[in-house]
Parts: sequence; structure tokens; C-alpha cells
Amino acid sequence: MLTDKINRYIELHRSLGFKFRTQAILLRNFASFAKARNEMFVSGKCVLEWALKAPSPQQRRNRLLTVRRLALMLNAEDSIHQIPPANAFGSLSFKRIRPHIYTDAEINKLLAAAGELSPKGSIRPVTYVTLIALLSSTGIRISEALSLQMNDMTFDGLVIRKTKFNKSRLLPLHQTTRDGLCRYFEIRKRMGVLDNSMFVSLYGSAMKYSTVNPVFRSLTRVAGLRDELKCCTPRMHDFRHTFAVRSLEQCKSDPKAVKRHLIALSTYLGHAHVTDTYWYLQSTPSLMKQIASTGEKLYAGGSL
Repeated sequence: MLTDKINRYIELHRSLGFKFRTQAILLRNFASFAKARNEMFVSGKCVLEWALKAPSPQQRRNRLLTVRRLALMLNAEDSIHQIPPANAFGSLSFKRIRPHIYTDAEINKLLAAAGELSPKGSIRPVTYVTLIALLSSTGIRISEALSLQMNDMTFDGLVIRKTKFNKSRLLPLHQTTRDGLCRYFEIRKRMGVLDNSMFVSLYGSAMKYSTVNPVFRSLTRVAGLRDELKCCTPRMHDFRHTFAVRSLEQCKSDPKAVKRHLIALSTYLGHAHVTDTYWYLQSTPSLMKQIASTGEKLYAGGSL
């Protein structure tokens, strides 16, 4: 069965340390599509028909390449599996999604909307308020936040154990962030939550991204962000971009200070190289003003 082969392929990647979350969803979706057509093996025609059902050129190409990588492995075992051409939909250059840099007012709107989640008086609203506040105040990845355990909170800060690159790091916290987490812990305790996961669902179990993301998207609508920002959709990952940018805005406008700051920021965000941190930077009026001021100083004969 094609489904069995796909499950084996998924488990192989996860055993090697890959989360393989999105790919697994796509491959199982393809397996259902192929099964409905009584396809026992990967066929180029079936792959293209399935990929064409995606709503955008980027997603169609992503579907194609995801199944193509599966087909390459299966074809090596049995040539009956066909390998669809990689350029079936042409070649697309990667386009970076423009991040949304949240303002303080927008974050407050999201927090207010989260506080109104139902059921009233349950753990759910306070959990989402605390989660959003933690993302915005630390810039950690949503996957890292959802993987936190209660014993990851230490005197020195949060221990981030399940990182993107499988490396642990200690995350120092501002006192206001620590106080917010402690208030959440007290509410958890009063409600009798037993699960060791830091962020729990309405039923007291560990929260999953597949549940959190739709709720967050709903909160952006309630907060009016989707109406105000027709050009883009705010994401949870944009809190990470916002943290990096706002942090740099507060840095002294001095090249040596900026260099030291970027190294510290890169370490705090858990990046393997400082160049990875550049991806999260975005121009803002404040940063452009600093750049212009430095440029004018150089033009006038000054030095950095």
C-alpha cells in the first residue's frame, strides 16, 4: 500500500531528527488522493493532478517537490514508482514573506482579544494571553514555546530544550515577563492542572500548533488587524521579527555597539550564525533615521 510506504518515509525522516510536520501533512493528503483513484504506486499523472489542486503557484510547486522526493526514494527500491519532473510547473524564485512588525498598540489589542476567549473563567484565555505575551517579549519560536515544560522555568531564566537546531539554551527573562509567567503558574495551580507542559489547552493537556494557529488567526480578526493590514496577514512568527527589530531600535546608534548587540541578539534568539539573525531584520522609520544620521555624519567627514 502506498500509505504504508509514505508512513515509513515519514518515520525515517523523524528518526533522523526532522520534525517533518508540513511534509507529513502533504504526503498523507496525497496518499488519500491516490487511494481514492486506486493508485497503488506513485504515478506522474496522479502527482500533477493532486498538485494542481493547490491554490497558488508556490503551493503547487511545493506539493510537487515534496512528493517527488518521496518518489526518488521509492523508485530506487522499485522502478514502478514514477518520478515526476521537477520543472513541471516551471521554476519559481523564492520570495521572502514580508514580516509584520507589531506595534505596542497592536499587541495590546491581541492580548485584550485573547483575554475575551471563551469559556470565561477557564484556563484558555489566560493561557493565550500568557503565550502571546511571552512570544512578544522574548522572540522565541512558537514551537519552542509550545515545547516548554514547567521545570524549564529556573531562577536564571527559561531553558529552551527543543530548538530548531536541537541545541539547548538559557533564556534570561525581564522581571515583568517572569512576573507574568508566575501569575499564570498560580492560576494553573488553582485550577488543578496536572500536565507538566507549560502551556495547556482547555482540557489541561499540552497545546498543539494545529490548534493554536487557527485561534491566533481568529484573534487577529477580532483585534481588527486583518482589516487594517490588507497587504499581509500577521503571523505568530512575526513576533520574532518584531523582537529583533525593536531590540535593534533601542541599541545605541554606534557601529561598534550595533555589532556587539547583534552578536548578543543572535545568541538570545538561538541562531547558529549571526548572519541568520539578519533574516529577521526589517526597515522601520526609527532604524532608517539612525542609518540616515550615520550616513550624514560620514558625508560631513566624520568617522564611524
